Amino acid sequence: MKLKLTFLFVCSLVQCTLLAQKKIDTDSLLIVTNRYINIDNNYIEAKRLGHIGIKLAPNYYDFHIALGRACRFTQEIDSARYYFKLVMDNNPKYKEAFLYLAQLEIEAKDAQQAKAILDKALSLYPEEKDFYWLKLRAIELENDDAKTMAFLNQLAAKHPNDQNIKNRQLDLKLNSNSDRLGVSSTLTTFDRAGIGPWNLSSLQYIRQRKKITLIGRYNYANRQSYGESVANGSLAEVESYVKWSKKHYSFANIGIGSATLFPELRLNYSSFICIASKWEMEVGLRYNKNSASENYSSALALGTYIGSGWFNVKSYLNLDTSSLYPSFIATYRYYFNSRFDYYSTTMGYGTSPDERETLSQYEQRVSLSSYRMGLGYSRVLYKRYIVGLQGNFNRQEYLPKKYQNEVSASLQLQYLF
Repeated sequence: MKLKLTFLFVCSLVQCTLLAQKKIDTDSLLIVTNRYINIDNNYIEAKRLGHIGIKLAPNYYDFHIALGRACRFTQEIDSARYYFKLVMDNNPKYKEAFLYLAQLEIEAKDAQQAKAILDKALSLYPEEKDFYWLKLRAIELENDDAKTMAFLNQLAAKHPNDQNIKNRQLDLKLNSNSDRLGVSSTLTTFDRAGIGPWNLSSLQYIRQRKKITLIGRYNYANRQSYGESVANGSLAEVESYVKWSKKHYSFANIGIGSATLFPELRLNYSSFICIASKWEMEVGLRYNKNSASENYSSALALGTYIGSGWFNVKSYLNLDTSSLYPSFIATYRYYFNSRFDYYSTTMGYGTSPDERETLSQYEQRVSLSSYRMGLGYSRVLYKRYIVGLQGNFNRQEYLPKKYQNEVSASLQLQYLF
């Protein structure tokens, strides 16, 4: 009896030793498998070792995760789905299975399947932030700004101090649906006696939606000489930006003004076409009518993205005279945070029909030389306000071979609601 008990004890000890050795071997095998994936990028060898690991330990699901990852990198997407789903169904404690499988569906642009996976994951791990961010990406695939904003609001309520969520809410609001009320004022001074200062003030309402933006604007101008007002006038405008497709949108403007400092009728139109992944072309017409004259101009521009910046060159050409008087302006904007946060610089020659400050003098100035440059800055403050500053210098010919210096400063404020 004693001999039999001793034999059983020795057998048990040997079995435990073998099991421990097997566990050590599988752990070591997993380490090597993951090294092939994460460091060596040898996915073929990683898959070979992964299959060996599954044979040695069928319920050691880390090997299934590793195989799924290796298959994903070798574009065997169906196989990757199989391994991640197997782990998700058999051992939900592996959060990675939910993450990787949801990422696969998002990359495949299958929003419904990705959301179903993430809803299941969130029911098991309601505090796991990565699942919320992945669900946001899945919702964004549906191109429904209302749904995206609703989910962001849900996230903000759950994580009220998360700055990333607040930034995403702001970005969506600035770039999709928003209403803004704005005011601006521009003061222009001259180095010639008896001229200026000039003031242009504007009040505008902007209603921005995904496909169309409508703007109503009222402008009032006042010009002084030797400290007294010598002329004033107003211009009421309606503008629209319509997105017709991913590669085409348009701009239209109608203005009715007094005959002193603004045209009686102003009509503008431009068509914007994406001609490559980072290039945009503008073609447009400008029309200004006063009581005694009419003026037609063309607009042509080409712009491109350069890193985080936008570079644009635009030219105007007077069409209703026998002589051609072109004008040019080059603009560069460096963006940060949102499309309303930027630094800008401009350089140009000539007078354009888009300058509200000098619309009443366009026919006189268009044939004269003008050399200009400017600097600008715009910033979103406190999630509700957009503040813009612009300074310009213009070396303007007012009579043949005679010049004056014009310096203008603009302040703009918009309230987002």
